[in-house]
Amino acid sequence: MAVQDWPLLVRLCKQALRKNRSHLLANRLLGFSFNKLRQTDDALRAYRQAVAIFPDDSELLVNFGALLVALAQNFEALPLLEKAAQLRPNKAACWIELAHCCYAISLHEKGFQAAEKAISNATLSHERVSALSQRAIHRREFGQVKEAVADCEAAIAIDPENYGSHANRLLFMLADPETDDQQLADAAKSCATVFEPLLQPCWPSFTELHGAPWRKLRIGFLSPDFRIHSVMYFVEGVLAQLDRRQFEVFAFYLYPKEDHVTQRVERHVDHFVRLAGAGIDEQVSIIRSHQVDIVIDLAGHTGHNGLLAMARKVAPVQATWVGFPGTTGLKAIDYLISDQFTDPEGVDSLYTERLFRLPTRLCAYRPMSRNPLWRYQPRYLVQASPAISNGFVTFGSCNNLGKITDEVLLTWARILSGTPGSRLLIEGKNFERPDFAAAYLARCEQLGIDPRCLDLVPLNTDNQYLTYHRIDIALDPFPLNGGTTSMDVLWMGVPMVALEGKSFKSRLSTGILMHLGRGEWLAPNTEEYVAIACGLAADIQKLNAVRLGLRQEVENSVLMREDVFCLHFGNALRTMWLQWTAEQQAPGDAQTQSKLIEAWRADAPSEWSHLPIPGVGLSPGKRMTINEAHKVLEQALAKAKSVLPKADSADGKIENIHWADLTELAETVLTAVPHDAVALSCLAEVEFAHGHTDFAVTYLRHAVAAMGTAAL
Repeated sequence: MAVQDWPLLVRLCKQALRKNRSHLLANRLLGFSFNKLRQTDDALRAYRQAVAIFPDDSELLVNFGALLVALAQNFEALPLLEKAAQLRPNKAACWIELAHCCYAISLHEKGFQAAEKAISNATLSHERVSALSQRAIHRREFGQVKEAVADCEAAIAIDPENYGSHANRLLFMLADPETDDQQLADAAKSCATVFEPLLQPCWPSFTELHGAPWRKLRIGFLSPDFRIHSVMYFVEGVLAQLDRRQFEVFAFYLYPKEDHVTQRVERHVDHFVRLAGAGIDEQVSIIRSHQVDIVIDLAGHTGHNGLLAMARKVAPVQATWVGFPGTTGLKAIDYLISDQFTDPEGVDSLYTERLFRLPTRLCAYRPMSRNPLWRYQPRYLVQASPAISNGFVTFGSCNNLGKITDEVLLTWARILSGTPGSRLLIEGKNFERPDFAAAYLARCEQLGIDPRCLDLVPLNTDNQYLTYHRIDIALDPFPLNGGTTSMDVLWMGVPMVALEGKSFKSRLSTGILMHLGRGEWLAPNTEEYVAIACGLAADIQKLNAVRLGLRQEVENSVLMREDVFCLHFGNALRTMWLQWTAEQQAPGDAQTQSKLIEAWRADAPSEWSHLPIPGVGLSPGKRMTINEAHKVLEQALAKAKSVLPKADSADGKIENIHWADLTELAETVLTAVPHDAVALSCLAEVEFAHGHTDFAVTYLRHAVAAMGTAAL
């Protein structure tokens, strides 16, 4: 198949199977060919039929399993790949695919062992590269950061043009305490030099997009994470509320699997474009076809990212934001969006991109991305410091275990020693496994932490936020800080001690605490880090008073003011556009460019300086203002009240269609505009009508609080 005529191969396979349903080669190739044609449903159907006939054919099992993994259907793929490895224990490809499958479903010990088997059986260079990469990603989950980086570097030495090895190396270097900021920047630039120079001469001029400085701009967000993912805690508010007077919003989605968060994003944006399964060239073609003015990468060097597409220049202005705490290394990316505390003056040389420092924090946080309405439930309200009832202080961390290096644990050991009777709670993957937990306890003991003072809590997404009720003081890891976790703990009222770093990856919490006005929890060195933590623990009553007021502090600050953030973010996008437009009119002449921009700013539409009226996406392509949505809610409430509500079904589902419609509409409004008083009042009506007085009262309290905030 040198010419790769996949339609022809499909026809030949079908012809062979009509004559002989048990034709082995045709069964092997039909699903493979359909997959190459991106006819996914046909490929899955063909593979399932083939495996039913040949359940012990390792080639079929591996190819079918690999397709399922590519579609993020890892649990279905797992038994197929396990069987393939058993059938062909000496074949590296079987073990590689098994290791790959295990990662996304957190079977890291099994994945690591499979990668070891792959390395020992690899005979070809590409097999060894893949095997090393798989071992690296599982090692990182065990906290073996240095070893993971070494595996990536070994893979790069074999095949310097394998982008995945470069991306993994950069990701793992973030948590390596021996990797300094310059080394990380150099590694990113080294990665870019492998791929970008050959592409740069082919960048388009985008002359067709030249135009008026103040025209409505098309803004594209490129991400694999429009789903249940930490990025959504910081991006959803922008997608929902970026000023539609100025901008038309596109979401380019790179991941093969969708969930309820994906459905929300579809409502928020003006255009939702699926790119999963498309090759790099096809991704580029699709994005360019939409004539987007500015494309913003939301992933950096993380899984399923779109950087190789952006290296080909898919838009005249390109930026990177929130997905990766460091430079992409790409000259094709014009800007990295940050702020003055996260990236202070003097760090610009660490970036290939121009730093665009927002006057607010680099992003705004939204809690409860998985279940937005849970933020109104009583069990997520801030509770008193557990030390009040326990009689001892509990320090804690709910960060990825890969961030908790030996240096971090040694520092935490000093905090425990300085706070008599205190405990340390660490939440993480695999602690439900006795062998893993025992090994972790042994590691901590070697570093000076008494295992009897440790509470190892298995990571369970159902307990997200609830574990913080058990923690008095959060300890932020370093040099790679917490991101989403740092905001989670503060929103739950837990004071957080952090170490001030030198650049993005080690200053995430610096930016958070400085914008919160809590710089007293920020330490310049580990000695002060220990002192601050011990000082907070010394006065439990004061600690409790801080805790009970901290959520309100966080919600009133720029950390969560989406309206303020969207205004500044929109101004940043317009500034980037004006700069690009000026560069086209006066290339190489900075003085003339500045004069042009100054003249254009004098003609800026005056209404754009004011906060826009919030909007609500009711369904893909259907958007209205919040005032219009309120009228629809009032009509829906009147219709619901005209009929008696039916009792809930056994699973809690509201049976009457009018009350169900009202509930869905109110929830839709709240996912676009959190704390909307009208939507909260409607939910209170729903709960009261169905006999759930406690929930009705809870919603009403939030509605009253929202009205008070709106009046400020």
